Amino acid sequence: MNKYITGAFIKKLREKRNLTQEQLASMIFVSEKTVSKWETGNGYPDITLLEPIANALDVSVIELMSGNDITNANRSFNMKNVQFYVCPICGNIIFGTGKSVICCCGITLLPLTAEECDDAHFMKIERVEDEFFISSNHEMTKSHFISFIAVVRDNSCEIIKMYPEGNCETRLKISRINDLYFYCNHHGLFKLNIKKAL
Repeated sequence: MNKYITGAFIKKLREKRNLTQEQLASMIFVSEKTVSKWETGNGYPDITLLEPIANALDVSVIELMSGNDITNANRSFNMKNVQFYVCPICGNIIFGTGKSVICCCGITLLPLTAEECDDAHFMKIERVEDEFFISSNHEMTKSHFISFIAVVRDNSCEIIKMYPEGNCETRLKISRINDLYFYCNHHGLFKLNIKKAL
């Protein structure tokens, strides 16, 4: 846990709720001096205090530890806001449809930023009856490969896992597809607008 971010975040949340250090301290049964030490970065809360602090400041423990106050202004499900996260430790693939705090293997993951396709990372799209046949000539070695292909529809997201030394190809139903994403374990996330690609 980063002392500076946590202390600054505690102060920000406390002030946002119009609480004094003394008021916060009494809510979680510590001294005012203790809260002051956290906020100035001269110490940080004991792990047993994280939940009481989060409750007092009306945030989750994950938000408190990450230093991010998540407020989802978009209360409706919108696939245009899809974000992908990949854990660098276990390779877990997670997606969300808005701003989130995502943790895996004890670390907070940042959303991946999708880049436009380049010559080395390009997906070939062929229409075969009511499906798209999507393929790539990526080398797909054990150390450099496409980890997943994801298709975002206006009502869902489908993730297809790819494996090293396998073929980088899949078939997808044409219905309601907007964007295609794929993730290279060396070069990150790429995005391809299907309508523009055809």
